[in-house]
Amino acid sequence: MTTVRIGMVNYINTAPIYEEWKTLDLDSDWLVTTAPPSTLNRMLAHDELDLGMVSCYEYAVRPEKYRILADLSISANGPVGSVFLFSAVPPEQLAGRLVMLSSQSATSVALVKIVLEKFFGIQPRYTTGDILTAGGNSDVSAILAIGDDALRLNIENTYPHKLDLAEVWRKYTGLPFVFSVFVVREEYVRSEPVTLEKVRQILIGCRKRGRERLSAICADVAARIPMDVDACHGYLLQIQHTLDPEQQQGLERFFGYLIERGDAAPGALPLKLFPGSSPAADQAGK
Repeated sequence: MTTVRIGMVNYINTAPIYEEWKTLDLDSDWLVTTAPPSTLNRMLAHDELDLGMVSCYEYAVRPEKYRILADLSISANGPVGSVFLFSAVPPEQLAGRLVMLSSQSATSVALVKIVLEKFFGIQPRYTTGDILTAGGNSDVSAILAIGDDALRLNIENTYPHKLDLAEVWRKYTGLPFVFSVFVVREEYVRSEPVTLEKVRQILIGCRKRGRERLSAICADVAARIPMDVDACHGYLLQIQHTLDPEQQQGLERFFGYLIERGDAAPGALPLKLFPGSSPAADQAGK
């Protein structure tokens, strides 16, 4: 058997894939790490993983190291419900004010800066810290929250103003927003394309079964927030786990903005996908 080190995220938004994945009887050489995207970003960059579900920002800053697994992502074509800017003042009034950023996802940090600076034309000040305790800090005017933290804060309804960042992105670009992708190291693409395609197909199978079992999955995971089961179901219906041509266009637009800002490598475009972007990958996908 061939060893493969895989990074997985266990947020509610990954449940249609992860809840099916964790039921599998995996090969003993398939070594799985479950962690937040920021941790998996770091592990992948340090060659401690072969592939993983990471912030798409990680690919953008080191595109020479990676390929993106085709047909897998965490995306939204409109409101996503779990990536919010919560604000004490109207967001258009945040110029010069302090915005606290979550440290869990570099992609969402980059997105909120694009929304505020490029789309709204304002320049806040930024800091990073514990967003769940930021409400007691009078210096902080707004916070960026993602994933399960954002779901909890949205239910608590503590802040008078909120922006669903995927919804704003759709309004200004007309495109879906891709938050996370499965990324694989180039070395692994070259050395183990057959094993890699096997992993990809299993992940796609998990996604398909998870979509079919969405109601049952929501009944299992909703209490984690906690949130109503029907609300969980509605939330997950808003999220796509594919990477179709329109989603790829959204990813390319995002990377274009990052390159324009000097936050990503020019080599982030065009996208490099597996299979389909190299002879070895093409062969594995046949």
